[in-house]
Amino acid sequence: MIRIFDGAQIDSQPALRDEMFRHRATQFVNRLGWPLAVDIAGREIDQYDAIGPLYLVSTGADGRHRGSLRLLPTMGRTMTAEHFAPLAPAGFADPGTLECTRFCIAPDAPATVSAELFLGVLDLGLSRGLKGAYGVFDARMMRVYQRLGTPTTLVSTLGEGKGALCLGYFDFDPALRAGLAARAAEDRVPMRRAA
Repeated sequence: MIRIFDGAQIDSQPALRDEMFRHRATQFVNRLGWPLAVDIAGREIDQYDAIGPLYLVSTGADGRHRGSLRLLPTMGRTMTAEHFAPLAPAGFADPGTLECTRFCIAPDAPATVSAELFLGVLDLGLSRGLKGAYGVFDARMMRVYQRLGTPTTLVSTLGEGKGALCLGYFDFDPALRAGLAARAAEDRVPMRRAA
C-alpha cells in the first residue's frame, strides 16, 4: 500500500519514519558505499529531509516500510540543482515537475515494490496535473527502469560506463498506468538485498 506524507506529516508515524531512514542507510551507505552521514540511531537523514519534502512510502499489511522515495518541486531547493548542476538541463526548474530522490527498497521487500512506487508517483503527478519527475541515478538503473516499463528518458550523463551519473525524466503519461499496475500486483518471491 502506498502512503503519502506531505512534509512533517511523516513525524506522525515515528516508527515508520525511522525505519525508512534506517533502510536508506542500509541501501545507500552500507550496500552502495555512498559517503553519507548516518546518525547514532542508524538513520540516513540529509538537508533535504528538513525542507518539507513529499514522501511516498510503500507499507506491507503489518504497516512496516517496504520502500520509499522523496519528492521536491524543481522550483525550490533540489539535490540536482545544488549538487549535480552540470546534469540539469535548461528549464529544469518548472512548476510542472518534481525531483525524485532517495528511491529506497527495504531488504527482503517484494520485487513488486519498485513498480508500486513508480505507480504511486505517476498517480500523484496525474492527480496534481504535473508533467513529470527528474531523478539522478547511476547508469545501471536504466535496466531496472526498462524492466519495470517506466520509459525514463535519459537527459544527461556525467562519467562513463556503469558508474556514470545520469539524469532521467519520467513523463507522467496516463498510458503507463496499466502496465505499472500489473507489475505492482504481480506476486513474486521477495528480493534479497545484501546489508
